[in-house]
Amino acid sequence: MDEIVKQALAKWPNVPHCTGWLLLDRRGQWRMRDDAAQAAGELGTPIRHEALLGFINRNYESDADGQWFFQNGPQRVYVELVYTPWIARLHATDGVLRLTDQAGAPFEPAQTWIDDEGGILFSDDAKPARIAALHDHDLDLFANHASLDDAGKSGIFHWRDGVDLTVRPIARADVATRFGFIASPAERAAAKKD
Repeated sequence: MDEIVKQALAKWPNVPHCTGWLLLDRRGQWRMRDDAAQAAGELGTPIRHEALLGFINRNYESDADGQWFFQNGPQRVYVELVYTPWIARLHATDGVLRLTDQAGAPFEPAQTWIDDEGGILFSDDAKPARIAALHDHDLDLFANHASLDDAGKSGIFHWRDGVDLTVRPIARADVATRFGFIASPAERAAAKKD
């Protein structure tokens, strides 16, 4: 967390939280959602400002309930997740595969998953495990390094020389529960009000 954010939290500790206004889409883009976008159920406008993106990425974390947020100075801005809290990009550099998350940090997979819609996910061995959905533009590269069964529901991902990861099936509807995150803090907050 940025030092300026820590100072703002100390100075203004009781700023109300914000929900519904920030979204992480299926391709790892941060999006701003004004009242109209929220009311229409739209994804919102992609954020393109590099300094703002860097600030969000550096101050992105989760609370004890599994709700992901961006700490914007003294205000906690809860993030709506289209799928997972992390989106991974797969790259091959000099014949070596690498994964990076939407913030550009390395993502070292410990397990590989395939959901019932054909989406590929990776989890690491952190406690608790981070889960990242593979960006759909990288599915071909993944397929070039994977051997799936005829049904496409399980197999092996050839991650590195001598390192093969079993591709396990998972239902998309079970991902949030299995990995302990809340996809929609706004829905959760609304349910608590009722």
